[in-house]
Amino acid sequence: MARKKKGEAIHGWVCFDKPLEMTSTSAVGKIRWLYQAQKAGHAGTLDPLATGILPIALGEATKTVPYLMEADKVYSFTVTFGQTTDSYDAEGRVTAESDARPTRDAVTAALAQFIGTIEQVPPAFSAIKVDGKRAYDLAREGQVVELKARQIEIFDLTLDDFTGDTASFTLHCGKGTYVRSVARDLCLELGVCGHVTRLRREAVGAFETKDAITLEKLEDLVHRGAHLEALLGVETALDDIPGLPITQDEATRLKQGRDLALLPRQIEQLRTALKARLDDGYHEFPDTVQAVFQGQVLALCELRGGTLHPTRLLNL
Repeated sequence: MARKKKGEAIHGWVCFDKPLEMTSTSAVGKIRWLYQAQKAGHAGTLDPLATGILPIALGEATKTVPYLMEADKVYSFTVTFGQTTDSYDAEGRVTAESDARPTRDAVTAALAQFIGTIEQVPPAFSAIKVDGKRAYDLAREGQVVELKARQIEIFDLTLDDFTGDTASFTLHCGKGTYVRSVARDLCLELGVCGHVTRLRREAVGAFETKDAITLEKLEDLVHRGAHLEALLGVETALDDIPGLPITQDEATRLKQGRDLALLPRQIEQLRTALKARLDDGYHEFPDTVQAVFQGQVLALCELRGGTLHPTRLLNL
């Protein structure tokens, strides 16, 4: 007999507004405990010194985490000039100081070269693995960590506020972008010292600030027995994945792991939608389609020629 899983069979996403100094792992544990959920995970780690959107998946929503990792992100952040730290944020050790300050015009003029597809070297204090160890662990041990440049995409970078000693920005970027590296490279271009002193993630794909819930608010909902009000649908992470409505018979076939033969018009419809997704810059899961039964995602499938092949079944 199979062992019964501990916790409740709760499925969906929490658009969590992570507070300052809480780790992403702690956030997942806290949300899972509040919901008494059987399974939980998150999409896109946030540093302890960062606040904002941390999408947390519960139950079957954890199967959709990989599809959210490719999503665009929006950050707001502030750079304070005068000191450079080894982590490029307020947590690190000061490595250089300078009285030099940029002008507003100089900052604005420098932003254009950061927009588009560019090469970026991740910060040494990052979760990237080097010879099996996290880069930040090696850096904290005093080892020199040299990470290779990687290609990233920045869609927009704007200056929101400037005081002379600080500059605040909004960044819209693709996956794998490090805000601290953007700040580092911007300061190098301007010939000044500086580091990130405020960092907030405003959006991850379809997860936006307007849908975010704080820990205090969620705890209040739990106390009132209304915490399911804060739960977003499993499909929230799949907003860029084309969907295809299916019938009862087709749903049964997919649940059995069998392929679905499609009509020519369905094939053309899906190919058009998948090409549009690719043109929008989503290169992973290029053939993935949602099979939707009675308004809910039943399975994630691959379009293979004229058939749909189920790759992930969602037991909702």
